[in-house]
Amino acid sequence: MKTISENRAFGGVQGVYSHAAQTTGCEMTFGLYLPAQAEDGPVPLLWFLSGLTCTHENAMIKAGAQRWAAEAGIALCFPYPSPRGEGVANDPDFALGQGAGFYVNATQKPWAPHFRMWDYVTEELPRLLFNAFPLAEEAQAITGHSMGGHGALTIAMSFPGRFASVSAFAPICNPTASDWGRPQLSAYLGPDESTWAAHDASLLMRRRGFDGPMLVDQGTSDQFLDKLKPEALAEAMAAARQGGTFRMQKGYDHSYFFVSSFMEDHVQFHAAALLD
Repeated sequence: MKTISENRAFGGVQGVYSHAAQTTGCEMTFGLYLPAQAEDGPVPLLWFLSGLTCTHENAMIKAGAQRWAAEAGIALCFPYPSPRGEGVANDPDFALGQGAGFYVNATQKPWAPHFRMWDYVTEELPRLLFNAFPLAEEAQAITGHSMGGHGALTIAMSFPGRFASVSAFAPICNPTASDWGRPQLSAYLGPDESTWAAHDASLLMRRRGFDGPMLVDQGTSDQFLDKLKPEALAEAMAAARQGGTFRMQKGYDHSYFFVSSFMEDHVQFHAAALLD
């Protein structure tokens, strides 16, 4: 693991690190914020999964999460959302290829050698973090934005007991029925749609739900509403009688202005679950 940078922030340290990842077969970069409380021992960890075209930097710089995490004594991890680099397959469409990993393990050519984001985020990166930093493995929560919201929801529902809470900002809620989902799942996983269901938050909600509190925020002026399909998740939550809150925020769009506006709510929501 290489240290790219470490900066003092709100009494803690915002670091950026890289490592040669076995799952993706390329160099992967992540941001990790450690609050001052980490100097005295392991602290809870909140994962933030980013969306299409992003790197670790987008949420790390724009979401404003460090201030609230510092107050709560919670660490933040901002992983790369996709493999990148020379030799990694790509596509001219911004919603496929580098910058668009969709948090799945690709099985199809040319994506399979590198696009194993599910294993990277759920297995390899956690192992590295908990071995190298003062983090409490038993106290994890997860959130994300857009494609990252999709990843946060599907991962949380697929690992019962791992995450104390889950939240999402404008997630891709029903990718098996969306233009942000069907082309990508077909490319990465093949034409058998039965393999796609494990990566659809609305379908997972109807089948198993989440074993903890959930918070979803969606802007009513989001320019991608037709692709995100928030109504599918809201209906699935109601059908599953899922404990949680789904909020339509009037006038907000898909940008990080929206995310930063409600980040305090989300960090405090997760802090209540992690520090209970």
